[in-house]
Amino acid sequence: MIPDVVDEQPARLATGTLVAGCFAVFLAQTGLVLPAAINGVIQRTLQLSGAELTWVSDAFLVPIAMFSLTFGVLGDRYGRKKVLLAGFLLTLLGAAIAAVGSTAPTLWIGQAAAGVGAAALFPSSLAVITAVTPSPGARARGLAAWTTALSAGALVAPPLSGVAVELGSFHWAFGAVAILAGIGTVAIFLLVKESSRPNGRSFDWPGQIAIAAALLALLFGVIEGQELGWTSPLVVGAFVLFIVFLTAFIVIENRGPQPMLRLSLFRIPAFSGAAVVAVVGMLGFLGGAYALSIRLGVIQHQTPLQAAVPFLVIQGVTPFIWPLLVRLLRRVGPRIMLVCGLLAIAAGWGWLGALPVADSTIVTMLPALLAVGLGFGLLVSAITAAAVNVVPIQLTGMASATTSVVRDLGQTFGPALIGAIVLSQAAAALAPRLAGQPGPANAVFEAGGPLAVATADLGPASDLARAALEHGYAVGSFVSAAVCVCAAFVALVMVRAGAGREVRH
Repeated sequence: MIPDVVDEQPARLATGTLVAGCFAVFLAQTGLVLPAAINGVIQRTLQLSGAELTWVSDAFLVPIAMFSLTFGVLGDRYGRKKVLLAGFLLTLLGAAIAAVGSTAPTLWIGQAAAGVGAAALFPSSLAVITAVTPSPGARARGLAAWTTALSAGALVAPPLSGVAVELGSFHWAFGAVAILAGIGTVAIFLLVKESSRPNGRSFDWPGQIAIAAALLALLFGVIEGQELGWTSPLVVGAFVLFIVFLTAFIVIENRGPQPMLRLSLFRIPAFSGAAVVAVVGMLGFLGGAYALSIRLGVIQHQTPLQAAVPFLVIQGVTPFIWPLLVRLLRRVGPRIMLVCGLLAIAAGWGWLGALPVADSTIVTMLPALLAVGLGFGLLVSAITAAAVNVVPIQLTGMASATTSVVRDLGQTFGPALIGAIVLSQAAAALAPRLAGQPGPANAVFEAGGPLAVATADLGPASDLARAALEHGYAVGSFVSAAVCVCAAFVALVMVRAGAGREVRH
């Protein structure tokens, strides 16, 4: 194994690198989770349609799925500290744009820039920590600190956004992220040791372009299909482009000397199973979380601080049970943890889907939220182990990176797919009820869909829209639960313990 090249600097900078690396992943995860508690406020302030609101989250998520591997190569070749600095600066720029933007496109541009920054922060933060922790004990502590910082980012984001909105507007939440990014930029410059591993690392630009185009085309089709119509030429064309670019990506990766993804890994059934579980499981989890944000912010009109509490409960479970998760991983293995975790998430989303919105308080939702939080902890702690445990030792790095990418894909398409289901079901339920309503209600519905009608001051029509959204929310929650059950079945059948067989080039 070729060792990392690390600058010879005082030992105290190793601690500084650990702290700064943890702060980097904390910031990236904070930005990822931030919109969850304020989706309702963003929608009401900017009068967004359902598709426009979905893009607020996915504009941040898409670059993470597209560019994480590329930034990993950049860091290995030219230095992880440089990539971390670029990540913080891009996050600062994007959050600042979102903080001052008064239109949906400006918010999307800011989120996309911040998402590119997060794509640099996620892999590089982990790489700099592993580079300065060469011994097994130090590395274990470093990885535990990195994971704890990631969980802390998810835990802090909902109340941070809620407090910011209570004090000012939703723009203040993005402003807070910009301030944190500025602090991180200084910390990275002063504290982080430079490290790299250039040997054997090269770019796969054709593969990068092909997979980026495929993801964008698929996401456009899924999000815009429920507003433009699934038979719209633009939507159909997007799905055709997805198939074309995905096929091109597979051909490029199979023939390239230095592929971005080692597709031969997928010939190992257990690895393929782990990858499917990562995509489908995270899709079910984050899709259900997006449906919950619609329930809290749009249907119930909860304040951002009130809407933050359920997400705080979900994300707060993992830090408390982390020692238990480590022991379970050693004693029962990732397969059982994945099955139990996914079934727990499914039970939680199913419970929330069956719970009437009128009766939804934090007390009545608490058992379901705790189930989702417990399941999420089991899921995220076991996904990477399930993939890494079944490949040859020399391919564990590639297996871990591949798992991260497919996990990001699930996170990206969760809000898009479940959001499309929620809003299409709500629109189908609302359209016939508006037939006898005055012209303005129909005009608002045509322009912005059920979300716009629900938040407009249209009297009975707005009440009908909220009832339709409640129906759509329930369907979305049940679909999220069903997706998690399917992922649990895949984990039970395909994720097996044991070493992987030799993978041929």
